[in-house]
Amino acid sequence: MIDRRSVLIGLTTSALLSRCALAEVSPPRSEVLEALAKAFVDAGTEGTFAAYDVDSYRVIVSDTSRSGEAKLPASTFKVANSLIALETGVVADPDKDVFKWDGVTRPIEAWNRDHTMRTAIAASAVPVYQEIARRIGAERMQRFVDLLDYGNHDIGGGIDQFWLTGALRIDPIQQIDFLDRLRRGVLPISERNQTLVRDILPVTKVGDSIIRAKSGLLGAEIGKPSLGWLVGWVEKGNARTVFAMNMDCREARHIAMRATLTQDCLRDIGAI
Repeated sequence: MIDRRSVLIGLTTSALLSRCALAEVSPPRSEVLEALAKAFVDAGTEGTFAAYDVDSYRVIVSDTSRSGEAKLPASTFKVANSLIALETGVVADPDKDVFKWDGVTRPIEAWNRDHTMRTAIAASAVPVYQEIARRIGAERMQRFVDLLDYGNHDIGGGIDQFWLTGALRIDPIQQIDFLDRLRRGVLPISERNQTLVRDILPVTKVGDSIIRAKSGLLGAEIGKPSLGWLVGWVEKGNARTVFAMNMDCREARHIAMRATLTQDCLRDIGAI
């Protein structure tokens, strides 16, 4: 088991690793590839990219500052929320339990219909996951956020708002740690429920690579996007790379660029 700070020794003192190690066999090596930051500059914005090459135990970051800055997770928290929903029994089956549309018309059309958890995570339907969080309740939510060692553990700001406008914060390295534990199936959650959440993650195929990832867009639910996330992992043959990217969404075009910029960075490090 490695110390929370060890992954970025010599790179940054602000990023923290979770208590659960990214890898159990060998301490990770860390590397800054500042060339990765060029993608954000060329796009006219600021952002950060971090990746963990599972086979080589190598952590790669685009910078030594923002890669360790904790921010609101926005809809990337839907991954943890899904695990907690299944583990508490709030959702028994991600394909059969239906959340009825409340009839409120919202600016994102895909939200204005009934959803299962599988379709809700694909559409990143905030109202569905807000209802899920309310059904989980603050006490159980806090217990599981602590158990998962997710970000700063702070669910202050409202049970259906804490990941959108509240106190929860997570940095890219913590995102990678959490997702790698899910990928390996070693979270303190039942094997069944980890398998189900891995299965409902949206999938993108790029050449011979498969990307399982969740996006996040801060302010999407109020029509004022400001920060974009994309977090997940790549499967290329037997190789696995876990990643986290966030960027300032200063223009409408930046929303769609979350995927393209992430893929550019993954391509630059040979992950796809």
